[in-house]
Amino acid sequence: MGLSFLNTISALSSWQKGALLSLIIAVLLWLIYHFATKAIRGHLQKKAYKKENVQNFLLTWRYVWIIVSIILVLIGLSGSLAALGISAAFLGMILGWSLQAPVTGIASWMMIILKRPFKIGDRIIINNIIGDVIDITLTHIVLNQVGGTTVGEEISGRTVMIPNAILFQQIILNYTLKNKYILDEVSVAITYASQFETAETILLTIAQEITKEATEVTSRQPFVRFELFDSGIRLRLRYLVLAKERQRAVSVISKRIVQEFNQAKGIEFAYPHVSIAK
Repeated sequence: MGLSFLNTISALSSWQKGALLSLIIAVLLWLIYHFATKAIRGHLQKKAYKKENVQNFLLTWRYVWIIVSIILVLIGLSGSLAALGISAAFLGMILGWSLQAPVTGIASWMMIILKRPFKIGDRIIINNIIGDVIDITLTHIVLNQVGGTTVGEEISGRTVMIPNAILFQQIILNYTLKNKYILDEVSVAITYASQFETAETILLTIAQEITKEATEVTSRQPFVRFELFDSGIRLRLRYLVLAKERQRAVSVISKRIVQEFNQAKGIEFAYPHVSIAK
């Protein structure tokens, strides 16, 4: 039966062989597209953040398959498997070169969906830009910028669109990937003659009051690290705080430190200065 089939194929004209090859190619591509699309749709619907992104991806996926299928079917009309293989390789090279940025962008979107290095609402740093993620599309990450032209981490009101295509080449810092609390600090310098133990107690009391919620949730207490420098002792008050409350906490704690130190006895702020003996 197999030999008879081969003899029948051999007896076909060049045009008939091409038509048969094109038909086989069309059927195979349709089967691959059907089963691959079903699997991809099911996975993306569980992972994707927005239904529109899934629909846009599947629409792009369909158009790419249609274009590739039409080209391969037309090439198949030649009836030559060698020509088909060479043409497919050449087509892949051309498409890969011409669509490098869009393909990389979509691949980056897939990476975000599958690996989840960040999600909508996270505060991240990409390409030295700090912002809160407000949207993830097939082509861009949309950030509500934090800081920018101002010092500190306050929301600026500007929207930043970062192309997905650059994500494979950038280090991504996520403030809240594993934990919504981050370590922060306020540094204060006092003179060598100051009562540093009293200063430490004041700092810890202030931090425990301001960051009470973080302490209760994480069971990690604020602490102080000491450093010596030319003009005195530097105390670094460290504590956990919500990533998006960092700037407010620094401001409130700093204000309280000035108030408490000014009222306390035996504590003086240190600063660089020169004394000239008469």
